[in-house]
Amino acid sequence: MRYRTIGNDPQTRREVSVLSLGAMLFGTATDETTAYAILDRYVEAGGTFVDTANNYAFWLSGTQGGESEQLLGRWRRSRGIGDEVVIATKLGGRPNVPMREFTPDIEGLSAKVIRESAERSRELLGVERLDLLYAHIHDLEVPVEETVEGFAELVGSGAVGLLGASNHWAWRLEQSLSLAASAGLPTYEVLQYHHTYLRRRTDLPTLRSPDGNVGVVGGDLLSYLRANPELTLVAYSPLLSGAYVRTDKPLGAEFDHSGTPVRLAALREVAEETGATANQVVLSWLIGGDLPVIPLVGASSVAQLDESLAAVDLELTTEQRAKLDAAY
Repeated sequence: MRYRTIGNDPQTRREVSVLSLGAMLFGTATDETTAYAILDRYVEAGGTFVDTANNYAFWLSGTQGGESEQLLGRWRRSRGIGDEVVIATKLGGRPNVPMREFTPDIEGLSAKVIRESAERSRELLGVERLDLLYAHIHDLEVPVEETVEGFAELVGSGAVGLLGASNHWAWRLEQSLSLAASAGLPTYEVLQYHHTYLRRRTDLPTLRSPDGNVGVVGGDLLSYLRANPELTLVAYSPLLSGAYVRTDKPLGAEFDHSGTPVRLAALREVAEETGATANQVVLSWLIGGDLPVIPLVGASSVAQLDESLAAVDLELTTEQRAKLDAAY
């Protein structure tokens, strides 16, 4: 396994594995026995960065979520896991009532929600301090000052180590960071967005934004990250739920543009050259790029996890990376 440091403050920064494991479906679609086997294998391989959220996975169980955090808490206790494994969770997207549909009726990012939801996550995970806590969504109904101060209060009290933001417009992110800097408050140091090798259209309306998919990495966010190298990007859904390697997982409308076939052809060429799977090439491309990314992968079996773990040791040549980058 390889590792990198997230965070800048010596008191809160952590060293984590360059491959993060997503626990979104653990405790719902992925049963406890299978989830434990995947987590055990991940730790055995040197993995130290597990990801969840307080609303996982309400849409499968018709609840408000929490099943994933509960399972991770049970697994930690059963295995004697301490702070050697960094567990990241998120708040803000938990539905206000049990449901199976994604709607705007979610908790948001008020100071009250931040305080109460963080405490609930600590209890479910069985930890005194949340290693990394993300704002799962942006909340334009709450003043940015209230959200920034609410998260900073948790860090100041010792309830949270690092802060992160997920699915924010770049301008909203800059608002938050600038306000925190001027007030001398801790703020977001880790960003979690959807990012993969194929370029996704950003103009399609979504539940949270009629102007396009707010959670997708685009040129503005990449430029922002290059200008702020102290920030870390964690990429969720990098393998597109298997679409790179499975014919029964077609790409959606968000990839329906002229650049997709060209990039897929380049990806397959490099996979053939390396003897690796397309999934492994995508993960290696993310991990070893000039803007290094921590891929966040899911797994429903140990075999799936092992495929992803092998990508950590896959080194693309300069020529192979240039071929991938140049494909449009």
